[in-house]
Amino acid sequence: MLTNGPIGVFDSGIGGLTVFGSIAKLLPQYDYVYLGDNKRSPYGDRTFNTIHEYTWECVQWLFKQGCPLVILACNTASAKALRTIQQKDLKDDYADRRVLGVIRPTAEVIGDYSSSKKIGVLGTAGTVQSGSYKLEINKFFPDLKVYQQACPLWVPLIENGEYNKPGSDYFVRLYLDELMAQSPDIDTLLLACTHYPLLQDRIQAALPQHIKVVGQGEIVAHSLADYLQRHPEMETKITRGGTRNFFTTTDDTEQFDKTASIFFPDAVKAGFVNVEG
Repeated sequence: MLTNGPIGVFDSGIGGLTVFGSIAKLLPQYDYVYLGDNKRSPYGDRTFNTIHEYTWECVQWLFKQGCPLVILACNTASAKALRTIQQKDLKDDYADRRVLGVIRPTAEVIGDYSSSKKIGVLGTAGTVQSGSYKLEINKFFPDLKVYQQACPLWVPLIENGEYNKPGSDYFVRLYLDELMAQSPDIDTLLLACTHYPLLQDRIQAALPQHIKVVGQGEIVAHSLADYLQRHPEMETKITRGGTRNFFTTTDDTEQFDKTASIFFPDAVKAGFVNVEG
């Protein structure tokens, strides 16, 4: 039987910290466990089956920590693994647990940011190739034109701590130029990878001022708050102690701790875990 426990937050690496930071700020009363699969990051160029396998291993690890609810704070995992997890995996052994992603809550509101009804989506190759954002956005905003651009070098830059160095500007402009060449009328850019807000200042600086750059942290946080309000049977299963525990699948936790400190004022000391097999 499911006992009460923390909310689990998963990402393929450190990017999900941008979402977790917003969630913890809006809903500080709950306990949380964050897991970053840094050892196997990035997920963006991996196959559907591999992404599902890795994501499900991590979700099950969070379940074993007592989490009744897990947030996939990773667009690639949300695009390529979430549906299988929700429709198949949970029914087998975890029917009382829930797993939520970041794509649907973002798709529900992104059209409200655009005046031209033309938006750009910046994501990993896996997210872009899945077509998930086009499909979901058009459900809520059928008149919105969605342009996509894969940015395969951005996650490695971020995971290796190079995102705040001048050399990253070249790679930022490279993909922005390719996206904006698709339409000069794009007025809103969605950062459809939770890593990308770490580049947001450089992205905004490389664009005309009228173009909005939208991250997902606050959107997902408010969506989660709404979900918990609508599902008291789940909300009552989440413990309230305000604790935040961090784990990573790489035994070199120093870089993770350093990056996490950007989003959390208290020092972060991540633990090492092996989730495989």
